[in-house]
Amino acid sequence: MALIIIGLILFFAALAINKQDGLASKFIGPLRIGSLLLVLLGISTSCIKQIDAGQIGVKSMFGKVQDDVITSGLTFVNPLVDVSKIDIKTQNYTMSGVHDEGEKSGDDAIKTLTADGLEVTMDLTVLYRVLAKDAPNIIKETGLDYRDKIVRPITRTKIRDNAVYYTAVDLYSKKRDEFQNRIFKTIDEDFKKRGLVLEQLLVRNITLPATVKASIEEKIKAEQDAQKMEFVLQKEKQEAERKRVEAQGIADYQRIMSSGLTDKQLQYEQIQVMKGLVTSPNSKVIVMGGSKTPIILDDKK
Repeated sequence: MALIIIGLILFFAALAINKQDGLASKFIGPLRIGSLLLVLLGISTSCIKQIDAGQIGVKSMFGKVQDDVITSGLTFVNPLVDVSKIDIKTQNYTMSGVHDEGEKSGDDAIKTLTADGLEVTMDLTVLYRVLAKDAPNIIKETGLDYRDKIVRPITRTKIRDNAVYYTAVDLYSKKRDEFQNRIFKTIDEDFKKRGLVLEQLLVRNITLPATVKASIEEKIKAEQDAQKMEFVLQKEKQEAERKRVEAQGIADYQRIMSSGLTDKQLQYEQIQVMKGLVTSPNSKVIVMGGSKTPIILDDKK
């Protein structure tokens, strides 16, 4: 458009010079040709628009936004039409307490109160994208700075609105996933009303007050010690049970042996032993005393 305006100015300047006498009149021809070339170049550049992959173009003319969109590629449009490019790929918006990690410099973490009145700090990343069909409405109602007017305020507000239903300890530990799913649903509902789709919500870090964090760590340590002691006691019980079973087995064995060995059986076993001694080449004389204890005399010298 700027080239068209410059070309028209030069063209009318050439007409004005044509009416005057002097040396300047000899430059009228080249000036007219140059001005016409500028107008043609301006028209061609204004008529041809290139939309890159992952983008769409929204047309507006004299401030009125048109409902149809331009897809990626080269497109011929009215030279008076202004085309605004919008990214429809997945985008991220990070709010973090780490310097220069998020969209805003400095500490941009979300500070919110919990159900027990404590202040917790959260680092958060929002993954979202623009719905192509709703892009004209975004331009009409919000403009191109929808990240600061939609993504940021809605996310921070919904985090604070839902954190009050959880205690600080629950957010830090066992109900963290539940909280994340809850805020995802509420943020997604508001995003869809404004032409955005929430793809993923990442609660990256939750920082508790120092006193609460210390008490949680002490509690976790106490639970770990209790579990360790329970394991030791269980092991000792198992060892005691093993020893009891072993002792019971020995006692049972002795009881069976003592009840099963009668006098006749013992006498029989004694005879078998004596028989073996008699047949031995080293034994010659066996003397039985009154105590029935055999005396074996060996004639080896």
